[in-house]
Amino acid sequence: MGNSVSVDINPVITDRTADGHDISRINAGEIDQPTPADRMVHALMGRFTGFLSPGSMALAWIDWLVHLSASPGKQQLLLEKAARKSIRLLMYLSRGVSHVESTPCIQPLLQDKRFIGPQWQRWPFCLIYQSFLMQQQWWHNATTGIGGMSEHHQQLASFASRQLLDLVSPVNFVLTNPEVLHATWREAGQNLWRGWRYLLEDWERALGGHPPSGSEHFRPGIEVANTPGQVVFRNHLMELIQYTPQTEQVFRQPLLFVPAWIMKYYILDLSPSNSLVRYLVSRGHTVYMISWRNPDAEDRDLGMDDYLRMGVLAALDVVRQREAGEQVQAVGYCLGGTLLAILASWLAQQHRDDVSSITLLAAQTDFTESGELRLFIDESQLDYLDDVMWSQGYLDNRQMAGAFQLLRSRDLIWSRVLNHYLLGQRAPINDLMAWNSDATRMPYRMQSEYLRQLFLGNDLFEGRYRVDGRPLALGDIRVPSFVVATETDHVAPWRSVYKLNLAVDADMTFLLTSGGHNAGICSEPGHPGRYFRVTLLPRSENYIDPDRWWRITPPQQGSWWPTWADWLERGQTRRPAVPVHCDDLELPHAPGEYVLMR
Repeated sequence: MGNSVSVDINPVITDRTADGHDISRINAGEIDQPTPADRMVHALMGRFTGFLSPGSMALAWIDWLVHLSASPGKQQLLLEKAARKSIRLLMYLSRGVSHVESTPCIQPLLQDKRFIGPQWQRWPFCLIYQSFLMQQQWWHNATTGIGGMSEHHQQLASFASRQLLDLVSPVNFVLTNPEVLHATWREAGQNLWRGWRYLLEDWERALGGHPPSGSEHFRPGIEVANTPGQVVFRNHLMELIQYTPQTEQVFRQPLLFVPAWIMKYYILDLSPSNSLVRYLVSRGHTVYMISWRNPDAEDRDLGMDDYLRMGVLAALDVVRQREAGEQVQAVGYCLGGTLLAILASWLAQQHRDDVSSITLLAAQTDFTESGELRLFIDESQLDYLDDVMWSQGYLDNRQMAGAFQLLRSRDLIWSRVLNHYLLGQRAPINDLMAWNSDATRMPYRMQSEYLRQLFLGNDLFEGRYRVDGRPLALGDIRVPSFVVATETDHVAPWRSVYKLNLAVDADMTFLLTSGGHNAGICSEPGHPGRYFRVTLLPRSENYIDPDRWWRITPPQQGSWWPTWADWLERGQTRRPAVPVHCDDLELPHAPGEYVLMR
């Protein structure tokens, strides 16, 4: 049926092995493969270092020490800053002892909400938090702006110093936190007793590999991921779900969602009130969803080529067969969006017209501006991580979660310590929090290829990523694209997402919405406080840099979903809806079985 004929794509051929080493150098004898003994030692060490390379951190601090030692001018500036800060703090102390009102020495950053409470402004706690913030500022100056030091090492040293200071923040201790002291006095210590019980419960759940308390109220297929549908295809890597039509007429072109396999798909089908899938089906769209299998040690050799061949290409072929050869509007989220960009480039190279448009949700194609997540990506860290994954066959979800928690440690770690364990306040979790704890594993080969070729090497954006032995070019993509980024995304920073505009040779609509990587996408109509910016970036016009684009594009209040849905529906005709059918009676109803795998 035209271009929807199934094809078998050969494994991705690259100039690197699955471990990321250059093949030509290995053949020339320039590189020796790591020995099993070395790998086992690194894997064992990883259990005690949070799966972060001690070598990477040591190199950063050595680089800092060597270049700071050779920079007498920088040392003098730091000494002067320390002297000035000490004098200001002493003057602030003297005015406080004399009960004279004075302006604080330093104000917290806008995003730092730790010390804004009125109790922090009273003596002596105002002095405690002021001295802490001045220490924090001094260490930021001490680890940045050092001539000769690599930018990556500066970022890593600054990040590490910030984490160490946050560890000893006065917020985290009973005697230096006035809010905790007040709660302890008011409740006669019951807050600390509740916090102790919460700590034991969380510790027990973590050791047993169980999700956090309250997640049992958000079960896939019952409370969440409950949009009616049917699994219509299954292979070893994924299930394909078709959702039941909810309108008498449906748009002719179906939607195919490609979620990231680092997460379970139902981020796009949460509760009925904030399900993107349910919203689209209610508007008359035929929606298909890939649900990835949660891999285990036996899947260690699954690579990016398998996710392309057995995943999105197999799903695309099935959708076109079921929809009588209609073109597909493909949607990719996060890592699934990166894979969709690879697919679109490959389809263009093969002169196939399977897709009429692509939508990328919080998905990167260029990784040179990937934010603080890049702190954990360098040669030392990847070799270390390769050995950890080699020993177990996959990257565990807890190992991935550690890096993301460090990036947002104030929100995900220390605020939890304060609220749960010191104040004894356990707020109920919501559907998004429950989903976030229901993570998946990453196959060893795939994760190594992704981190080395795409993240570290930036092969896709720079035209070196190969499929069938031929390099792909994002510039071959000719179909219209709709690209969504989120303002506070720490996984796919919006300026990095925007850079696809430099590569594709087609009209691109770019939308920037409020929120983060997940909450910004789950932005249903009626959600309070939401806003977005959106414009068409025609290929016929000159390039606009992201900062100028932000200045000239006014914000619009509300959810971005209706704007995107209108874009999907442009120029489309409708046909009568047909009930979902499946000849394989063994295939389950939505949400399927793969999403339930632990």
